[in-house]
Amino acid sequence: MHLVPKTPTTKGPAEMFCGDVHFDVIAAGEAPSRLRVNLVRFAPGAHTAWHRHANGQTLHITDGMGLVQSRGGDIIEMRQGDTVYTPPGVWHWHGATPEHFMAHLAMWESLAEGQDGPETEWGEHVQLG
Repeated sequence: MHLVPKTPTTKGPAEMFCGDVHFDVIAAGEAPSRLRVNLVRFAPGAHTAWHRHANGQTLHITDGMGLVQSRGGDIIEMRQGDTVYTPPGVWHWHGATPEHFMAHLAMWESLAEGQDGPETEWGEHVQLG
């Protein structure tokens, strides 16, 4: 057992996020684990671009209020304590409501040995409103 070195907080890149988003890497899949966990903080109205994960993604809301939508689906409001699962390959976005900050734990797995394709594929920015 050992302490995992802390990495600096990172500002979410403009090609992946709209608005003010910062994240901290909590777990980066130290072999043989493939677990990825980030604590992501969104300012009011900030959100991800459309994206999908090869092995799905689980979000657990730790603070505030947020929105999540899968392509073609309804926008769902999320609150502190809610957990949302998006299956593998499903295009989706998530972020804060226009009036509230939101923070969540984003959890997913890296690619398995022999699994092809990108771990996360990013698409276009979401057009809200």
